[in-house]
Amino acid sequence: MTDPRRATPRVDAVLADPRLIAAVERLGPALVRAAVSRALDEVRSGRLPAHAAADMAVAALPASAAALRRVLNATGVIVHTNLGRSALSPAAVAAVSDAAGYTDVEFDLAAGVRAKRGAEVLSALRAAVPGAEAVHVVNNNAAALALTVFALASGREVVVSRGELIEIGDGFRIPELLTAAGAVLREVGTTNRTRLSDYADAIGPNTALVMRLHPSNYRVTGFTSAPSLAELATLDVPVVYDIGSGLLSPEPLLPDEPDAASALAGGAAMVTASGDKLLGGPQAGLIFGRADLVTRLARHPLARALRVDKLTLAALEATVRGPLPPTTAALRASVTVLRERAERLAATLADAGVDVEVVDSGSTVGGGGAPGVVLPSVALSLPTAYAAVLRAGELPVVGRVSAGRCLLDLRTIAPHDDPDLLNAVLSAAKQT
Repeated sequence: MTDPRRATPRVDAVLADPRLIAAVERLGPALVRAAVSRALDEVRSGRLPAHAAADMAVAALPASAAALRRVLNATGVIVHTNLGRSALSPAAVAAVSDAAGYTDVEFDLAAGVRAKRGAEVLSALRAAVPGAEAVHVVNNNAAALALTVFALASGREVVVSRGELIEIGDGFRIPELLTAAGAVLREVGTTNRTRLSDYADAIGPNTALVMRLHPSNYRVTGFTSAPSLAELATLDVPVVYDIGSGLLSPEPLLPDEPDAASALAGGAAMVTASGDKLLGGPQAGLIFGRADLVTRLARHPLARALRVDKLTLAALEATVRGPLPPTTAALRASVTVLRERAERLAATLADAGVDVEVVDSGSTVGGGGAPGVVLPSVALSLPTAYAAVLRAGELPVVGRVSAGRCLLDLRTIAPHDDPDLLNAVLSAAKQT
């Protein structure tokens, strides 16, 4: 018998295929060569005919040079940290694409001289939160807190309630973040009850700030008490309020969720928030407040290390100035409309022989926002075996398993993604 290795084409011969030449331009040589090498290994083993090597290499090429893959979030968790938190609006995506090349990020085109970095996005944020005398943007909210301490309280005391010494994602703890940034924590009150007098008694000549932290992913109920923001503002030191989830103004559907405008109106000297949660933008830390305090943060040497790039600036401005972002649209989605969409999808799937039901569901905000709030929703219910098959699909769909069924919650599926969801389920049906 002829040794199949003798028929194995050379690497450069396979790479001469026009499809692979085009792929090198799109993906770079390393990924294309790796796909060709895997195909040639199959030829050498005798499992693949030599003439099919280029076809196999082309079929194995990734969609992009990045490993991150687009997924459909059918979990019902609107701000899903493991799935990238907020999805950007089309306007923000377009702004990022435009900003990917050379931009006027620090250049005055009219005068031909250097300009203030990010001036437009700072203007947009000030317009969205008129009570803020000044605004600064860093790369995430943890950075906003760290910069606050470095600039305003390094080596000095920060007074914080024991009920707000929270742990955020991946095991990071706010108290450890603050102390690592140089703060001396003065813990006051108890887990469930902290009085204004507790704060007042703790303030001394070395006190720099009183800090209020919005709880993340939990609520303390029952025998509880805490002073209002207005009461804390009567103390002799600035109050910094970390509202966390990124609402710039009140959201009627989430009346208990703090927002930047109300926090400043309530007496906070400075407010920090996330840009990629309920604001619906890119990852960023937003800082609003008194001009003298924000300026000290912006001029601190660490601010350079924490600044955001041109892509974030573009996406953030488009989010603030532009149309409703997907996060807000999902939050405000009508249950009636969700049910209509679910019924249409279910009818098509049932006609194809899929075991599917339309069921009531419950969505959550996620990302540390509105803990305990459940939003009524509607889901497609499939056999549990679909969960793993959908995750492994060409376009992965991530749902959740409940009571032995795979639920695909439509609150977190944009209406324009319904055809993709339908095709993914039909494809999964062939494998279950």
